[in-house]
Formats: sequence, structure tokens, C-alpha cells
Amino acid sequence: MTSAGGGADMVDWNLAVATATRLARPGPQVTREEARTVVAELRRHAVAAEGAVREYTGMRAARLAADGAAPVLVVDRPGWVRANVAGFRTVIRPLTQKLAARRADTAGGALLGVVGEKVTGIEVGAVLALLSGKVLGQYETFAAAEPSTRTPRTPDSPADLFDQPRLGPEQPGPGRLLLVAPNIVQVERELDVDPHDFRLWVCLHEETHRTQFSAVPWLRDHVQSEVQAFLAETDVEPVALLERLREALSPGERPQSAGAGTLLEVVQTPNQREILARLTAVMSLLEGHADVVMDGVGPSVVPSVGEIREKFQRRRDKGAGRLDLMLRRLLGMDAKLRQYQDGAVFVRGVLDRIGMDGFNLVWTSPNTLPTKDEIHDPAAWVARVGRQSQPKPPEG
Repeated sequence: MTSAGGGADMVDWNLAVATATRLARPGPQVTREEARTVVAELRRHAVAAEGAVREYTGMRAARLAADGAAPVLVVDRPGWVRANVAGFRTVIRPLTQKLAARRADTAGGALLGVVGEKVTGIEVGAVLALLSGKVLGQYETFAAAEPSTRTPRTPDSPADLFDQPRLGPEQPGPGRLLLVAPNIVQVERELDVDPHDFRLWVCLHEETHRTQFSAVPWLRDHVQSEVQAFLAETDVEPVALLERLREALSPGERPQSAGAGTLLEVVQTPNQREILARLTAVMSLLEGHADVVMDGVGPSVVPSVGEIREKFQRRRDKGAGRLDLMLRRLLGMDAKLRQYQDGAVFVRGVLDRIGMDGFNLVWTSPNTLPTKDEIHDPAAWVARVGRQSQPKPPEG
């Protein structure tokens, strides 16, 4: 079975989903009633978190109309895979169209394309299987415009309680909030923390991302335009890609400060590096802001927040086995962890200097977002942007 889209994709998405579903590790053992309780509680916490986030951040509720709010999907690991495949197809569509056009002008391109799609589908599926057991939740900024269903797959199985995102058409729809119930249960058990507090704590983080994009109308378009600009710079000529990969991996040809690099980094053009620097700064801001908010709402909302943060941070720092660490570096997951840390330091640094009203100037326009350098120097951002929040001295 070829991928949806008439063979124009560079990934057999159906095969990717099937591969990931087959390889994904099973979640923690729960009874049907336990699963029902977890799913219901996560839905309630997602609603409660919305008000807590708005109150703490001061981001205006008027921009989060009830009839326009992004949906909340409580999913299992296969559901997370399907949701991410749907969103990913939407984001990289311009690149796949570019690749299809190049293939049409190449002798034997159609046959090579089908083979390549299947190989890449298996590779993508393997990566998704790995990630499906690690993600607690996420806000899907570029979710495809396709509703989810709750179709029973096994009678009386806990799995039939979860939302089942479909692959759907490749058209952008509203963002949506995903909560991966099995992973949340697994981590709360590993950390031995209060499950009710932990579930609300996770919802606060993800709800902050929804608030960021819902309350800042230009943010989604800005991030999407940066992603599309990055993809437009991608050279679909295999020889050029292989040459950059060879240069990146050759000893002595990279600056010592560059480090080992991720798979994404080693095939970048100079323009892509500039775009990625801007995207990294934005993502660090968003992730750090969410981390600060989930802790800042305080014990009145999450009584054991201090214990949860301490144990969760210890879990992050501890890392994993050698193979897992290697995969994390190649896939850029270490960079994701740094985004939480760097972004949180930036947000707290700004809050300490000019408070929440001053910090919220960051959402004014793309020009008020921190640069990659400013993420590491909150005082520089305050000097450039945050000074607008300071009262002017009386005239005369």
C-alpha cells in the first residue's frame, strides 16, 4: 500500500504508523476502571488548567473564546503516533511536493520514489516508536484539519477509552492539546508522586502552550513561516546532501564548539542555520515559559509541586542508557532538554527584573521575541525591549 497522496510523499506514512505501532513498547498495566479514571481526570484537569494559566500569566482570556478553543485529546501511544504523523505531513508538505517534482524529471524516479518512501516510512516509524513512550503531552500547533474518533478496538479494553486521531487530509487545522495517558501514569509511578497533582502539573505545562498560541494570534503564523523557510532552503539533490553530510562528519573540518551535531544540523545550509537559531530561541522561550508557569501557579493549585519538580528534574538529569543517550543526541532530544533549562532561566531573569507585565511584552510582535543570544542574557532583552514597561520619569 503506497502512502496517501498518490506517491508524492517521501515517506510512506501508513507504513510509518504501522511500524511505530508494532515497535512501541506497551504502557503500564492498568485495569479498565483505572484507565477510565485517568482519562476523565486528565480531561477535567485540562479545563481547570486553562483558568490557572490565564490568572498567573495575565494573558487575556478574551482571546481564548470557548467556541474557538483547541480540542483536548487524551491518547495512548498509538494515538500519539497517528496525531504526530498527521501534523508532520501537514508541515513538510511543501518539501514533499518539491521532491516529487524533482523525481518526475528523473529516469526511474517513480520506482525509486516508491522504494524510498517505504524505507523512510520504516525509519520514521522506528523513531516515533521510541518517542511515543517518552512524551507526556504536547500542543500540536499544526494539527491536520481532521477530527478524532473514539472507536473501540478491543471490546472491554482500556484502549477503547482513548481518542483516536486519524491521518486525515493534509490541510492545517486548529491546534490541539494531546495528553498521553499511559506515559503520564508510568512517570507518576516511577517518581512515586501524588498522581492527581502530577496530572494537573502536566496539564498546566501543555495548557500554557495552548495559551501562548491562542492568546498571541501572530505566533502560529510566525513559527510556520520560519519552518517553511527552513524547508524551502532544503536541497533535494541527494549528491549535495551527501556532500554536506560527509563534510560534517569528517575529522577536523568542524569547529570544536560545534559538537557532534544532530542529524538535522549536519545537512543544513548557512541560511538554514540562521533560521534554526531563530526557531531555537522561540522554542526555548515557549518551553521555558511553560516550565515557569507550571511551577509558578503554586501550592494552592498543585500542593506537592515542590516535590514533583525536584523528582522530575532529577529524572531529567539522570538520563538513560548509552544507546538511548546516543539516539537522543542524534535526534536533537538533548537540545530539547536544554530548551527547557535555557528558556526557564531567561523567563525567570526577565520576571525578576520587570515583572509579568514587562515580560508579556515578549508577545507583542516577532521583533520583541528574544534572539538566541538574549535567551542566555535576559538583561540584554530587557535593555532592548523590556524598558518599554518601565514608568517614564515625570517631565519638567
